[in-house]
This record gives sequence, structure tokens and C-alpha cells, in this order.
Amino acid sequence: MAEKWLVVIDPQNIFASPDSAWGSPFFAETMPRIRALADAFGERVLVTRWMPTADRSTSWGEYFAAWPFADQPPTDPLFDLVADAAGLSSRPTLDLPTFGKWGAEIEQIVGHGASIVLAGVSTDCCVISTALAAADAGARVTLAADACAGSSAENHAAAITVMGLYPPQITMSTTAEVLAGLS
Repeated sequence: MAEKWLVVIDPQNIFASPDSAWGSPFFAETMPRIRALADAFGERVLVTRWMPTADRSTSWGEYFAAWPFADQPPTDPLFDLVADAAGLSSRPTLDLPTFGKWGAEIEQIVGHGASIVLAGVSTDCCVISTALAAADAGARVTLAADACAGSSAENHAAAITVMGLYPPQITMSTTAEVLAGLS
């Protein structure tokens, strides 16, 4: 089996800042674990960014009407990676206008049926959307649950519970367990 890849979901200012309506109160405490994973995975790290480029004639139009603070040009600093995420990957970020980041862009890099470890934000939106799509596509997904940050403790726990219903395609783990499995 090919080596596992780490996919870090959306470590951006919009999800990290306490001043953002979408800021996770747990983001700062997850970054050291994300960094430890990235260091261990070396060249097998992908980082994604959510970008506000979706077609406004679709349901995304209503979404941006509900969240006007996020309806900014993609060049807005809200969408930049947080400083602690700089250098997590030697590859360019994968910038996508969707909650779920799994798709042709990632699969072309990691391979069909790949084994991936997910970390990032928010557990209850972009992480769960990515995990379920990856599982549907046949990827083997490990969630480093303590390297994910939810919008609230309750929403994080609910998302973990839902993803836990998908074994063997999605398995729950901790950063320490993932790191131990790499050695």
C-alpha cells in the first residue's frame, strides 16, 4: 500500500481569528498537533483553502447573503493561511470554493484509493464534508480528531460521532497514534 498523506483543511485566518464569525475557539490549540503531523509527513502534505469563488446563482448565493462578511474578494487577508501554517507543505495550496475538499485535485496527487489523514478546521463543516466525500471515492481516511477544531465543543463532538459511523472507510485516531503508526 502507498504511503499515507496528510491533508490539512483550511488553516486560514477566517477560521482561526477570534474576531471572525467563523473562528474556532479551539484553532490555536490544534496548530501544534497539525505542525507535528506535517513535520512527520514531510513531502506528503497537502493544505487546502476555502475560497469565496462559488457561483452566486446557485445556493451559494443564499449562503453569501447569510454570511456577508465572507463575501469578499479571494485576495482578502481573511482567506490567507495563518502564520503558523506557513511552510506546512512544499506544494501550493489547493484553493477550492467548496466545503468538502476531496475531488480530482487531491486524488490526482495522492492516488485513487489512497490512505489519507485529515486535520484542520472546521470539524463540523469542511472536515466532515471532505471525509465523507473521500470515503465515498474509496479513500482510506484517518481522522486525527485532536488535530481538528470545531465551531464549538458540541459541534466538534457531533461531527466526530457522525464520522465514527463510517468504519472501516473512516477511522478515528489521535495525533499521537498517527505519529506512532508512521514509525
